[in-house]
Amino acid sequence: MQARGEAAWAVGAGRASWAAVGLGVIVGLGGFTVHYAEGLSYLGNDPRACANCHVMRDHYDSWVKGSHHHVATCNDCHLPRGFLEKYAAKVRNGWNHSRAFTLQNFPEPIRITPANLVELQHNCIRCHRDMAGLIAGHVDAELGSARCTDCHRSAGHFELR
Repeated sequence: MQARGEAAWAVGAGRASWAAVGLGVIVGLGGFTVHYAEGLSYLGNDPRACANCHVMRDHYDSWVKGSHHHVATCNDCHLPRGFLEKYAAKVRNGWNHSRAFTLQNFPEPIRITPANLVELQHNCIRCHRDMAGLIAGHVDAELGSARCTDCHRSAGHFELR
């Protein structure tokens, strides 16, 4: 009877060993990927992190030459203000970007998503409330059918190709 218990323990230990190896491989590959992709840089506020990927280089370069360079970073315009909302958007965007770049199924030049365009509109109005207060209250702006970027397309970046 004892031999049978030892055999069962050995099988269980073998499964646990393989599970540990599998977990180690997953953690190792994940750690390498985060390091290789400079993943931790995206948690900060440095706009150079946005240019880690080649498809964002033109956007970064045009921001450097743009009118908002000295007053706003990428996060100021493109992400929500609240701590939790900001990092939830960073996780969502990071997942979407890494998936699209890994699978190579994104348009070039890359374009802003509808959800991020809504956030951009909120941030334009928030920062320029004094100048845009009357316009922001207009029904077209409230409904989202008119956006600041419709007329001010190159405000944060120069016009891209």
